[in-house]
Amino acid sequence: MKKKVLYSVIATLFTSPVFAEDLEVDTVTVKSSGFERKDTETTYASEIHTSKQIEASGASTLYDYLAQQSSLNISPNTGNKATPAINLRGYGNENGYQNVVITVDGQRLNNIDLQPALLAGIPLSNIDRIEISKGSGSVRYGDGATAGAIQIYTKSKTGVTVSTSWGNYGQKNHYASAGLSEEKIDLSMSLAHDSYDGFSKKDDTGHHDQFTSNTQNAKVRLKPTDSLRVSAEATSSRNDIRYVNPLSKAVFDRNPKTAVGTYPDQAFDTNQWRLGAEWDISEQLQLRATHFNEDKFSEFVSSTPSTANSIYKSNEIVLRYQTDSLKVLGGYQNFDGERKRWSDFGSITSDVTTKKNEATFIQTEYLVNQWTFSAGARNESVRYNFRPVINPFSTAATKEREHLDAWDIGVNYRFSQELSVFSNYNQAYQAPDIDRLFGFGFGFNGFLTPAKVKTLNLGLNHSTTSNRLKVSAFHANLDDEIFLIPTGFTQAGTNTNLDKTHKYGLEIQDYYQINSQLAASIIYNYVRAKIDRESNGGGAFNGKDLPGVPKHNLVANLNWKFYPKASLNLNHTWRSSAYAFNDFTNNYNQKQGIYSSTNLTVNYQYSQFTLFAGVNNLFEHKNSIQVQDNVIYPIDFVRTWRVGFRADF
Repeated sequence: MKKKVLYSVIATLFTSPVFAEDLEVDTVTVKSSGFERKDTETTYASEIHTSKQIEASGASTLYDYLAQQSSLNISPNTGNKATPAINLRGYGNENGYQNVVITVDGQRLNNIDLQPALLAGIPLSNIDRIEISKGSGSVRYGDGATAGAIQIYTKSKTGVTVSTSWGNYGQKNHYASAGLSEEKIDLSMSLAHDSYDGFSKKDDTGHHDQFTSNTQNAKVRLKPTDSLRVSAEATSSRNDIRYVNPLSKAVFDRNPKTAVGTYPDQAFDTNQWRLGAEWDISEQLQLRATHFNEDKFSEFVSSTPSTANSIYKSNEIVLRYQTDSLKVLGGYQNFDGERKRWSDFGSITSDVTTKKNEATFIQTEYLVNQWTFSAGARNESVRYNFRPVINPFSTAATKEREHLDAWDIGVNYRFSQELSVFSNYNQAYQAPDIDRLFGFGFGFNGFLTPAKVKTLNLGLNHSTTSNRLKVSAFHANLDDEIFLIPTGFTQAGTNTNLDKTHKYGLEIQDYYQINSQLAASIIYNYVRAKIDRESNGGGAFNGKDLPGVPKHNLVANLNWKFYPKASLNLNHTWRSSAYAFNDFTNNYNQKQGIYSSTNLTVNYQYSQFTLFAGVNNLFEHKNSIQVQDNVIYPIDFVRTWRVGFRADF
């Protein structure tokens, strides 16, 4: 039955359509490089998701949308959807999130430790567009943009929106926003709540693997003159997550809801604010300055409790010059991240660790006839400072400094309004996060070499009034890719560098407006990630596949407007099997299983009211994360449903 549904969706994509005369696919623009440009004119591979697409999907959270509608290989982080694991272009489900920079309205979400970015604090209803830059972005975003970058832009809200939904397993999703836009001021506020009671059975303390997130946001933009704009924004997010413990294969196959031991409980809170100003010095020249601040608090309650408080401060000053043919963007960025940590490992340990980045960059684009040329460079210094406060291992304070460079050159040639080709060559880097400085549960481990990658991208865009096709291929050579190598057949290990690795793949995106009622889309990625040489493995890893990287990733959608005010969206997400996260020798008995989920949503709009209902994982495929033999974390393994409504005034 599942295969029949998937085949019918794919078959629809390639059916010869009859187009309505007034039908037209929207023109798509991108601005991740700092310049607003048609996506068919850019020199890099991109994937764009507009507010129109987000609304049509019927997804209720940012996690659901990215998992069901994008090329990102995204999954709960050992059951946690608030800070999910993200794999782009073969960097692995375990470490991929550290190889893609995520920003919201320019503010970086990546952490200086192993904690993935908090996506639960970004209400999906508040998002205007999502841009995914692949194999590019290192000049603009620097440290960590080895696979690419994800830029999220929020709405400038006018009017009032209220949305609420309920579902099985105690699912609740509520959202309210209000805003006004006047000649001299834009003001908006929003509140969001997302929670569920858990999908597994109660642990030995009587708790489910439950989750709660509450987020508040307020922003104001002042326009004292036509050439000057001043903005301020503040966001607060409170999150509580209980993680499932791993299961053996026999237990998982019998019942993935089975509870083992006590679920670790994490409280994760963050307060963000930003101040910015834009000044149009002239018609061609603009100056922008922004200050970002974030205060994070994390507390784990488990057999080894730990608490961490992190403070991030960053600044960006950008000068942009643009004419019809020439665009130049230059700037300065700095980042100051500090984490204070207390943990109970045998006895109390405490340390203060900082990671500070400072960079200058320049990005240019030049248009002449059918050609677009681009070039950019970045120089960044990264400083580490580790200071033990209470440490039974008697580790001394230590410092380290790295100097890193990124560059990008590209070209786009437009054969016609419909067809263009592009290519770019990019150098990127990833400086180790501060958790890489420590052993697994022990003292100071030492500094790792930053990872460096050179990526060649080739692509094609073909866009008509009813069809938008993108095809891209890439090949990446890496030095010193950063990974946790398992010690024996355990979950512990050593943070180290893989000497030489490479990745290559093919990416296809196609959106087809079949007629005025029916649209279909498909995203397919083929990725290979190989270990060429690794001395720490004694040669046992050489020539092996990087674990946690599926070769095939497919997302198919069918959107049917079956009534003037009603629509249905059918989605199927599928990923092939892969080697378990710790299987660097590719010889474990158990592999990461196939991920499969069929999802259905229905929307009905009457005046300013919208009623919606949805079902995820319609066929209850037992999805999971495989770390090693008999260490399996169940994820997205139950059928969930929800119903709700939205009102716009």
